[in-house]
Amino acid sequence: MSNNKHKLMPKLRFPEFQNDGEWEVKRLGEICEINNGKANAQDHIENGRYPLFDRSEVIKASNEFIFDTEAVIIPGEGMRFIPKYYKGKFNLHQRAYALNNFKCFGKFIYYSILNKSTILSHKAVQSTVLSLRLPILQNLNIELPKSLIEQQKIASCLSSLDEVITGEQQKLELLKQHKKGLLQNLFPQKGETLPKLRFKEFENSGEWEVKRVGDVFDLTDGFPFSSSDFSDYDANSKQVIRITDINNKNKNEDKVYISIRRVKELKIEKYVVSKGDLLLSLTGAAGFNFFIWNYEEGYINQRTMKLSPKNIENKALIILLEPLIHKKINAIGTGQNNNLSKEALKDILFPFPKPNEQQKIASCLSSLDEIITAQTQKIEQLQRHKKGLLQGLFPFVSDTDTDTVETGHALSLSTHKPTHNPTPKPNPHHG
Repeated sequence: MSNNKHKLMPKLRFPEFQNDGEWEVKRLGEICEINNGKANAQDHIENGRYPLFDRSEVIKASNEFIFDTEAVIIPGEGMRFIPKYYKGKFNLHQRAYALNNFKCFGKFIYYSILNKSTILSHKAVQSTVLSLRLPILQNLNIELPKSLIEQQKIASCLSSLDEVITGEQQKLELLKQHKKGLLQNLFPQKGETLPKLRFKEFENSGEWEVKRVGDVFDLTDGFPFSSSDFSDYDANSKQVIRITDINNKNKNEDKVYISIRRVKELKIEKYVVSKGDLLLSLTGAAGFNFFIWNYEEGYINQRTMKLSPKNIENKALIILLEPLIHKKINAIGTGQNNNLSKEALKDILFPFPKPNEQQKIASCLSSLDEIITAQTQKIEQLQRHKKGLLQGLFPFVSDTDTDTVETGHALSLSTHKPTHNPTPKPNPHHG
């Protein structure tokens, strides 16, 4: 066992600070000023000169500023209290806080607060929404090394990783914009039957043929499962795919399952969803959602639908239909709850190329989707790495923010250099 077990020290420490002893604990109000803003929601102006921070994750704009300083901004209301770091002139909503005039290294405090965002949520006052009162922030415990140089080293390490993450996010955005441009050029625009951009071998293949969705695809409504049909997940169960799964592209954690035995009892084999099927929601207050199912087999619940090509030669149409259909079906939703019917969907008209051209376009878009997926996974990996660094570079403190800390040996941390692998550039004329 380590002699450091009950000492306030992080698990990871740079070599030059290994013998610098314990960190100290101070109240946040002791090491900086904490001020409210004055702005209201109506003070937001499009294309304003200065950033306007409020409780939203989206940074708005204003033509006025009330701070010109280095600051850590914390929302005063909401469900998550994720800080932002800013240096310069900015405006601030009256229900947000600016930490400034630091007696320590300011960016270190930003990362410390980021590491404590869960603690802030637990300390917030419960009302209509969670609310952070000024005394909560003033009395928040902040653990910090006594050396400003160590504070700066930790902040610089995390800042360098943030720069890498930002760069990779910008790459991802460029890839998405590139895909959007391809979609606009590889498919005919409204009222047209020829795309602007065509692969060379199909330049003399004539116009695309306009067909009804119902002539090309089989459309299957979901089954009205009851809650008693659901079971715990095991090797003999399959997922029941609901609207929430489609809206979240199956990334939500609240999934439900049905046993194979129950599937046979209900005789619902026709509702099975296989890899490559296009799924959509038939009810959507904010619009209908789609995505291509690329998971294990499942079964669709009511108010969801799957589209499967009638002929195997049209399999590539799934990846073509997904971007084309979104605008059209969101224009034909009906009723108070914005519902879409199978009949209305069947009659939607689309121009379709012949199978060989379908396959070529689908292959181009699939390769680009693979690059986008790989880039997304790379960012997620970097974010997990950052989370691990935050946990290792700061002493562990429970989410009740007690004085109890858990440490072991302070491991040596060499200079942090996040790996950076260039992302392949997709070819707009990929074929």
